[in-house]
Amino acid sequence: MGAEVLTVKISSVQAVALAFVTYFIGLWIKNRVPVFQKLSLPAAVIGGLPFAFILSGLRVYGILQVDFDNTLSTVALLVFFTTIGMMASLKLIKYGGLALILYLIVSSILGFVQNLLGMSIAGAMGIDFHYGILAGAVSLMGGLGTSAAFGPYFETTYGIPGATTVAITAATFGMVVALVLGGPFGEFLIKHYKIKTPGTQHIDPATTPNATKNIPAADADNPAAAQLEPHVFDMSILEEEETTDVNGVLKAAGFVFVAVGLGAVLSAYLNTIITLPAYIGAMLVAAVIRNIGDFSGMYRVQGGGLNVVSEVALTVYVTMAINSLKLYELIHLALPLVVILIAQTLLMIVFAWLGYFLLFGKNYDGVMLGVGGIGFAMGATANGLANMQSLAEKYGPSPKAWLIVSLVGAFLIDFVNAIIITWMGTW
Repeated sequence: MGAEVLTVKISSVQAVALAFVTYFIGLWIKNRVPVFQKLSLPAAVIGGLPFAFILSGLRVYGILQVDFDNTLSTVALLVFFTTIGMMASLKLIKYGGLALILYLIVSSILGFVQNLLGMSIAGAMGIDFHYGILAGAVSLMGGLGTSAAFGPYFETTYGIPGATTVAITAATFGMVVALVLGGPFGEFLIKHYKIKTPGTQHIDPATTPNATKNIPAADADNPAAAQLEPHVFDMSILEEEETTDVNGVLKAAGFVFVAVGLGAVLSAYLNTIITLPAYIGAMLVAAVIRNIGDFSGMYRVQGGGLNVVSEVALTVYVTMAINSLKLYELIHLALPLVVILIAQTLLMIVFAWLGYFLLFGKNYDGVMLGVGGIGFAMGATANGLANMQSLAEKYGPSPKAWLIVSLVGAFLIDFVNAIIITWMGTW
């Protein structure tokens, strides 16, 4: 490497512009490569990772160093996690019943065990135990969004070099593995245990408001079950049928930014008691705002508009984080990271079998909960729902499992996971 390296500084506005460019390049590639569509890899990963590899290569060979100003990514981060809090409607959560609470508890235990496993292997291989957490619940249970949030947090709080790179790399690995394992694992359970299924019904439970018409007869006779799906699609992140317009998006954005502002005050207070990521205060305030509106009827947080705000914020933040990855920092961590991720995959298979399927009754709902759990506990809620939809197209729907995985994976686990990660990081 030469004595002098040309350094280019990317401003925060330029970083956002570059994020959109690499995202749409990734989207263009994804639409033309079937394997990327099958694996449901995010366009941000497809477009951003090659860019990060190029910049890292230029840095390693002393040709060019690019420094990003990610100030605006912090805003996108806060907005995204605030939308997660804004989706936490108690009116919707109650329909999941005891099974939803149990699923949340079991998933929280899994996140704790993921960290313990990662920390143990990291320690045994002579690296900082924090890398085990980054390749544990941060990246796997948390996914790309949590990885991009906690990476910088671990770098500044614990002085862990390459934390963001490790977390996002592990999250990307987890997403691929989750999609590869989910369907075959469900097929194995159904055949091995001779599980009775609802029958072949080609519906998409995420977009069919009248999904209850396809519920098995035993459930259809239950009035509570018959009312389940309309509530799912009338509220929260699943209400895709609701019309989204400019006013709806502006209204949702207004609620979100009010929560961000008030959340900053709450976070400042909470941090005098326990160290938490900056977005926790905003998430809590957002949940309060949502439920006051739901129960008082004074206002309504429009779900379709909230989806738009959430998706834009997540896309911008994750793409910016991937673009600025310093992949060259992974060189000395390559072997330990591979070992940890292989061990985490084996843990996930065992846990999906014992912790989800067997615990929830060795029935079709249990199969779906296990398959969905593999998806969101190794990558993202969307992966879990994609795994479930794949089985539903062949064997029939499981409305109860769809509701539980959606609620726990989309936002409930984020609250618990943030506390677990922060707590174990201080060990």
